[in-house]
Amino acid sequence: MNRKFLKPKKRIVAFIDSQNLNLGTQRMGWKVDWKKFRIFLKEKYGVNEVYLFIGYLSENESMYEYLHDLGYKIVLKPTFSVTKEEATDKEPKNFVKGNVDTEIVLMAIKEIKNYSKAIIVSADGDFYSLIEYLISKNKLLYIMSPNWQYSTLLKDFKPYIIDLSQHKKELAYHSKK
Repeated sequence: MNRKFLKPKKRIVAFIDSQNLNLGTQRMGWKVDWKKFRIFLKEKYGVNEVYLFIGYLSENESMYEYLHDLGYKIVLKPTFSVTKEEATDKEPKNFVKGNVDTEIVLMAIKEIKNYSKAIIVSADGDFYSLIEYLISKNKLLYIMSPNWQYSTLLKDFKPYIIDLSQHKKELAYHSKK
């Protein structure tokens, strides 16, 4: 009996630190168009599944639904307010924060057997150990940084880094006005 075995399709997953992506592009004077970004990930890098880690605010329910409809798997995290006194030099004063780093690391490790390659979308050095681990398991495809100002901890991984500001023309949001 001659059986043909289908080669399993590569499953490429992106894990997005939404606040890092948002703040990183806004610092450079532009905003991400989430629809364009989802298409970009799929068409340019073959991403099948995208997890978007984001802080939860009840007034943003319609935005979460919109992002879900675009194909993002939304992972919501409780938020908290950071006062002027608590903010760091890099952070704006008086803002809402939803730390998602731990959730991204946990999900990437928990799901590691279910994907061929991963893309980490963040410029945050807190992902150093995760990235190192993914490389050791031959699971890292790329690190996408919102701009060229990524953490110095990530310099060791320069061959994997894609500077999204180089794709501003194709990824920027333009209002309909």
